[in-house]
Amino acid sequence: MGRVGGSGRVTGFGRVAGFGRVGGSGRVAGFGRVAGFGRVAGLCRVAGSRRAGRATGRAHPAPDQDGLAADPLDALAQRLDGFVAAAVHPDEIAAILESDGMTDEHIRLTYGRADSFSLAEDLYARVERRHPEPAAPPAGAWYGELAGCLLRGLVFALPGLAYVLAAPLLAAGHGRFGLPAGTVPLLAGAVTGWVWNQALAHRAYTWLGLGDRPAAARALLTGAPAGALAGAAVALAAAGPGEIPAAVFAAGQSLYLAAATVLLVLGRERALLCALLPLAGAVPAFRWDLPDALRAALLLASLAASVAFAALVLRPGARRGAAGRGGPPRAASLPYGLFGLGSGLLVLHAGVSDTLVSGAGAVIALTLSMGPAEWLLHRFRDGSLTRLRTLTTAREFRRAVTGTLVLCLGGYLTVLLALTLAATLAWPGAPWPTFPRLLTLLLIGTVLWLGLLLQAFGAVTSAATVCLLAAAAQTVEPAAGPVAAGGAAAVLAALTCALLVRPTAHRG
Repeated sequence: MGRVGGSGRVTGFGRVAGFGRVGGSGRVAGFGRVAGFGRVAGLCRVAGSRRAGRATGRAHPAPDQDGLAADPLDALAQRLDGFVAAAVHPDEIAAILESDGMTDEHIRLTYGRADSFSLAEDLYARVERRHPEPAAPPAGAWYGELAGCLLRGLVFALPGLAYVLAAPLLAAGHGRFGLPAGTVPLLAGAVTGWVWNQALAHRAYTWLGLGDRPAAARALLTGAPAGALAGAAVALAAAGPGEIPAAVFAAGQSLYLAAATVLLVLGRERALLCALLPLAGAVPAFRWDLPDALRAALLLASLAASVAFAALVLRPGARRGAAGRGGPPRAASLPYGLFGLGSGLLVLHAGVSDTLVSGAGAVIALTLSMGPAEWLLHRFRDGSLTRLRTLTTAREFRRAVTGTLVLCLGGYLTVLLALTLAATLAWPGAPWPTFPRLLTLLLIGTVLWLGLLLQAFGAVTSAATVCLLAAAAQTVEPAAGPVAAGGAAAVLAALTCALLVRPTAHRG
């Protein structure tokens, strides 16, 4: 969004990264890059009068046919007619004026207005609103997007079957912190992978947004193995006595997360789905005991297929010089990793804060819901762009976008509730979730969806901070889960309403 300085000047609109690509525990597909209001060549240049003004300190408009000096504001309005007619708010015009280098001194000398905001308001009032009709979406686009998002939700959830297959192979008994043995190294490896792969996915998507797919493959080629090693090392370091099998499984989990990040970032969801098909062997394990050798074989087959597919799609990144330019700063990807940490911890709290069965059902529901969540994020984006082109006032736009936001969030929470109840019915012996548990789950879902929405519009630091604080509060005091999740949801809702009702936030 526009950065407002001390004097109220809009200094430009920053580039917004691709729409919330989230690796690991809930990756959201990109809307594409929303470019800022950069310089428009020749759009705001007042050719003759502006050069004269710079040379003498004052503009000298050429007289018209009647011998009267022409109003320079008329000439500027004519040059900017298309942009001004489509603007929803004067701040949009002020941004383009300043991006073209118009200073307050030049505006005072040439147009007799105090600053860019006063000049923008005059232009906004002088030019009649004319908004182009939004382009009709391609036939079947919504259904195509929905199918793709549901596929992604499925590949997010299928890895959970690996835990069903591996459960008899891991250490039994009680572990540390009141958790089953092996839980600590598993969680340590998973959280490390989430943080690393979130940041890595953001960097790769930045390259894709620049149109350099080989450079994105190169970033994944170097970053994915490093993330797998980091997750395995942390899991082994966190393992206690008798937890080595769990640490080995966590190392395989880290390797899978790295391979899945590669495939998801490069758009190979179907390949990942094929790699996960061996895990379907876990379905009979819900009722019958499978041989340990078969369990291990299914796990290794799925892991090997994931790594092989990832290696195949990374071949362009192995070419010499594929990385090209120096690339975006690595520090820019850090907030995305922190958001992955906060959201991942919230999902873990939803799973371990209740009994094992109902907690697993909550995690399954949250994971599966990421597919519909992605589709609803697309719908919000498309709806806001349509209203940006069809509405004539900022007030109408605010009301319309607020209504779209409420509908999309309400739709996501409805899907999450339905998935939770379906998981409860499908899981043998699962207890019916209590109202406080359902409320906490819905609040966590609200935090995740709003956080992903803010991340998509560039406010990832705020979303990450709120999620981390909520996760830290639940870690320190598990009983404070509903309060922490509710507070985080309220803060994110306020931030979303403050940021996304502005027309300038949606200009692309």
